[in-house]
Amino acid sequence: MSRRVELKNHQREIYYFRLRLMLSLGLVLVMLVILLLRFTYLQLIKHDHFETMAESNRIAVVPIVPNRGLILDRNGVVLARNYSGYTLEIASRKVANLEATINELSTLVDIQPKDRKRFKKLLAESRNFDTLPIRNRLSDEEVARFAAQRYRFPGVEIKARLFREYPYGQGTSHLIGYIGRINEKDVDQLKEDDIASNYLGSDYIGKTGLEQSYEKELHGTTGFEQVEVDAGGRAVRALSRSAPKSGNTLVLTLDAKLQEVAEQAFGAYRGALVAIDPNNGDILAFVSKPGYDPNLFIDGIDTENWEALNSSLDVPLNNRALRGQYPPGSTIKPFMALAGLYNKRSPSYTIGDPGYYTLPGNRHQYRDWKKGGHGSVDMFKSIVISCDTYYYGLATELGIDKIHGYLSQFGFGKKTGVDMEGEVSGLLPSQQWKMNRHKQIWYPGDTVSVGIGQGYNLVTPLQLASATATLANGGVGYKPHFVKHIERPSGNASERENAPSIDIHIDPQHIDLVKRAMEAVTKPGGTAAGAGSGAPYRMAGKTGTAQVIGMKQGEKYDEKKISEYFRDHAWFIAFAPVEKPTIALAVLAENGGHGGSTAAPIARKVLDYYLLGKLPLPLQTVVEKEGAEDD
Repeated sequence: MSRRVELKNHQREIYYFRLRLMLSLGLVLVMLVILLLRFTYLQLIKHDHFETMAESNRIAVVPIVPNRGLILDRNGVVLARNYSGYTLEIASRKVANLEATINELSTLVDIQPKDRKRFKKLLAESRNFDTLPIRNRLSDEEVARFAAQRYRFPGVEIKARLFREYPYGQGTSHLIGYIGRINEKDVDQLKEDDIASNYLGSDYIGKTGLEQSYEKELHGTTGFEQVEVDAGGRAVRALSRSAPKSGNTLVLTLDAKLQEVAEQAFGAYRGALVAIDPNNGDILAFVSKPGYDPNLFIDGIDTENWEALNSSLDVPLNNRALRGQYPPGSTIKPFMALAGLYNKRSPSYTIGDPGYYTLPGNRHQYRDWKKGGHGSVDMFKSIVISCDTYYYGLATELGIDKIHGYLSQFGFGKKTGVDMEGEVSGLLPSQQWKMNRHKQIWYPGDTVSVGIGQGYNLVTPLQLASATATLANGGVGYKPHFVKHIERPSGNASERENAPSIDIHIDPQHIDLVKRAMEAVTKPGGTAAGAGSGAPYRMAGKTGTAQVIGMKQGEKYDEKKISEYFRDHAWFIAFAPVEKPTIALAVLAENGGHGGSTAAPIARKVLDYYLLGKLPLPLQTVVEKEGAEDD
């Protein structure tokens, strides 16, 4: 059997080999040309672009947060200041296992459950921020321990921060307010105001009070530093620096010691007090009781304290002086008397007070506070003894629109324009208001209640203090304000321009009659005789009691049978010295009962300190029988 032999074609194999070699060489040449073109493009055409990128990898621009401006009282006492400290911060996006990292950190640094809760809360609210604090105010020992183990914790670092502190705590909480961490809502507002670039690197912003209202003055101007960094992102050396500009210092009209005296004078009572210099509108004291500790909010308040503040029946977060709205009670009577005099009511016009008032053709009795009445009452006496019956009749005679027209000149029913955000306007009713608000006509009975500061009437303590200051100054009023002047780091100061904002042309005889009557309120026989007893200066005042709940016809009010939070509010307005007033104030003791026995003694302590420069002796608490109650 023969075997077939197959011979190779060497010529063909050589041909295909050369063909493959040429194709491979061509492909290599094409790739080289492409690389050469790309290299030329990058080196020549894109040179500037990549040079900038390379430089940015080497140089980091770091914002430098400015020092926040201080807040001082009129005598230079510090009400808000800064101090430095270390924080342990985590960049959550750079940490693989956040919970495990925090557990490991707790072996080096004391991290309490409240720190973890606050961190989680901040994490939920501040998604856009690079780092968030897990612990603030580290000790030197804690800083050293972490520094030695830093390599184990990528995404965790220690930062030097400035912290805000409020030395007076609760005493100035509603006035100064507080700062808090910037959240997404704040960022949106900063962008809308086109100032977001000035907050690069900043963690805090004013949230309430003057910290919020004067944020632009207090924040300062952010600086920037160019820093050379290594491959790990750590700073090697500073290349250039644009220094930040510290925030401006606010010098307030407030007297810190007077504020402290006023706050302590309330004792256990809730309420508010506003004291104003009637000659220029300076707010001398501004109390809302109870307050809260603003230092709790700086780092982010913990859940327990937040719930305690929000669930408290005393509502400590409510700024009563600025936003609380209450019936003014009988403190409205001096203003009603001026309205009557302006509308031709004679000061000598006298009524016989049987202890009640009835509208013509109506059997309903509007009771006076004193059973059996006060007998013969003219205008002067009506203020001194606070006769309700007199003002029921006066209000009916004037009508609601005349009352509205005259009292609105004192600022009732309007915002005062004080330099703090959040003020409310109160309410001075009119026929048109009721139709617009309730779609109802105005009834004569509505007017009767307005005459004694009840019904639809609502005022804020700030508003009532401002009106009292205007009355004390003979009808000339100034816009109340907290900031006296602003001091800049350069040493320059901007003074406030003070011009009257209210100028009511009141007959001097009319204002004299009302002032004399208000002075008699604090003398024997007046409703604040106890509070005025022994004063070495002339003081004028007016007590008031504002109902919280209405009483049925013939039903007698008995505070012992009523829950504390439903008892009447106690008011007192005052100014002194009568001959040339330098202070006017309004005091509200919430659910305090009678103005003469509760609110007036608080005012006396404030006046004694402001005018005499010393704390007063214990006040007389037992007043004369005729002045034992009011309204």
